This record gives sequence, structure tokens and C-alpha cells, in this order.
Amino acid sequence: MEALESAAPLDRLVSLARPLGDALIGSPVRRRLLHGRWLGHAVHPMLTDLPLGMWMSAVLLDLVGGRRSRSAATLLVGAGIATAVPTALTGLAEWAPIAQQEKRVGTVHALSNSVGLMCFAASLTSRLRGRHPAGVAFGLAGGVCGVVGGYLGGHLTTVRKISSVHPAFDRPAADVRASGT
Repeated sequence: MEALESAAPLDRLVSLARPLGDALIGSPVRRRLLHGRWLGHAVHPMLTDLPLGMWMSAVLLDLVGGRRSRSAATLLVGAGIATAVPTALTGLAEWAPIAQQEKRVGTVHALSNSVGLMCFAASLTSRLRGRHPAGVAFGLAGGVCGVVGGYLGGHLTTVRKISSVHPAFDRPAADVRASGT
């Protein structure tokens, strides 16, 4: 992860995405909404469970569900695609104000997830055209991309502590232990 954080060649990609992120959070109302200030918790990490959960469930059905689970897997792939859009928007909003080394990781995270989304879009298209084996193959590839993207996103939230926080929850650990919450 340190090598990725210090990979200066990624700065060109970062500079391409920066105007999109800046425009997205340019409005204070949009920024508060997308960052989750109204909720007291970052929205993006919660939303990631939707597309990833649906897609991984579809992959599981493909692997063990047999023919009778094909329609359910197709539905899950499509629903995952639909939920990927707000997930990506909140992720871009989280990415926009962070430091350069985290932006590098976030850019690779977004690229991995974007490739995964394209794989699942190809999976859905194949499934709807009656080419289920191809749909399964695209889904498996998308699942691998999702795992890589999830690892990188986990690094950003867990190790680098990148996410929106609400000041009401910014209490030192000793205060939390003393209050019993």
C-alpha cells in the first residue's frame, strides 16, 4: 500500500478526476448530503454493501444455485448496477477533499470498481441475451475487481481513516469508555 500511495505516475489520473470531484462537492448542500453530515456517518462505506452484496450473492447463486437460480442472479446483478451509481457518487465526494497519497489509492480503488461495474454490466447483457455462461464469467471477473476495490477502500477507511465524520462523534476513546457507550 505504501508503494501505491507514493506512486507519482498516478497523479495524472488524479488530476483528470479532480475537477469532477471538486464540482460534485462545490455546493455546500451537495457536500453535506453526499458526505453524510445529516446522518452523522459517512454514506459511501454503507452504500458499498449494496452493490457488492448483491453482486457477490449473484456469483454465489451462479456457482451453487443451478438453473433455477438464474433469474434471481440476474435480478441481483441488475440491482447491483443500479446501486453502484449513488455509491460511486458518494465515493467521489469522499475522495475530493483528501490528501494526494490517499487520492492515489482512491483512484485505483475507483478504477477497480469501475472495471467491476463494466464486467457486471456485460454480465447482465449476456444474461438477458440468453448467454448465461458468459454472464457468469463476466460476473466472476467483476467479483474479483470488487474484492480488489474493496480491499483498497478498506485501507482508506480503516488505515487512513478517510470518511466523513460528524463532530458529535469525535470524542476521545476515554470519554466513550467512561460514558459506557
